Amino acid sequence: MRKLLCFIVFGILATTPAIANNHDRQIRIVGSSTVYPFSSVVAEKFGRKTDFKTPVIESTGTGGGMKLFCAEVGGNNPIDITNASRRIKQSEIDMCNSNGVTEIDEVMIGFDGIVIANAKESKRYSLTLRDVFLALAKNVPNESNELVENPYTSWAEINPTLPDVKIEVFGPPPTSGTRDAFVELAMEGGCKTFPFIKDLKKIDKAQYKNICHDIREDGKFIEAGENDNLIVQKLNANPTALGIFGFSFLDQNADKIQGSLVNGNEPTFENIADGSYPISRALYFYVKTAHYSKVEGLREFVEEFTSDGAIGVDGYLSDRGLIPAGD
Repeated sequence: MRKLLCFIVFGILATTPAIANNHDRQIRIVGSSTVYPFSSVVAEKFGRKTDFKTPVIESTGTGGGMKLFCAEVGGNNPIDITNASRRIKQSEIDMCNSNGVTEIDEVMIGFDGIVIANAKESKRYSLTLRDVFLALAKNVPNESNELVENPYTSWAEINPTLPDVKIEVFGPPPTSGTRDAFVELAMEGGCKTFPFIKDLKKIDKAQYKNICHDIREDGKFIEAGENDNLIVQKLNANPTALGIFGFSFLDQNADKIQGSLVNGNEPTFENIADGSYPISRALYFYVKTAHYSKVEGLREFVEEFTSDGAIGVDGYLSDRGLIPAGD
């Protein structure tokens, strides 16, 4: 289907609290900083080409957006849509249901790569997922396959082919969907290259997850907030540092920064689309079904966002760095 639209209704159909007619208010959107630029472009076009008001969008991070989205149905200034750079968690579905948000539409809009980038004036890095894990994990294996507090201070200590500069990586906070996807795809991907840790997943899944997902807290990884543009600025000010963010920010700042190769693959539109770049994920937004009939323009906004003209192969969002889903 050319619409590239996938709706999944979570929870059970239930009677929802009464919602006042809100035909005079703007659509309210929160959530992922990665999806924010795409959502903003759609909102601007929607405001120009229709008689509806331009939606109000706030970048809160995926986790923060889910909390706001699940707070209630209706009410004063309710949230209609939350953007997400990962799929909704079962705990978040439960949170929504407990607050009366029992009918949710899930919309997958396309794909995005997570890049590990640095300033163009510096040498481009060629990293493996194991390099990434050893650089950023809180605890890593020593030569005897014992887990120890991460001792690495420079990239060359991990891999002699890497620059002999201190490890300094700017990245997203725990509330970010980019952070969730990064630890699952990159950190865990490198962690599993150690057989004794990989085998632990069958024995003690919680311990396995702690080892693979916990990021060091000794200053080598610096949380830079939900604003990915701020990370780009920090890389320009600090050429030896690396930053973690979505491909679209690399695409929009290609004159200033460069993406590292990961497992020999460059973060390009084509490599993310065909799956050869290993750190990639699907992007979503979620809609309160009950608000379609109560918030003027909501259904029309969703139709615009999911149109071929927006998220299709030749859609205007591909020019902004969104990787379209296949046919």
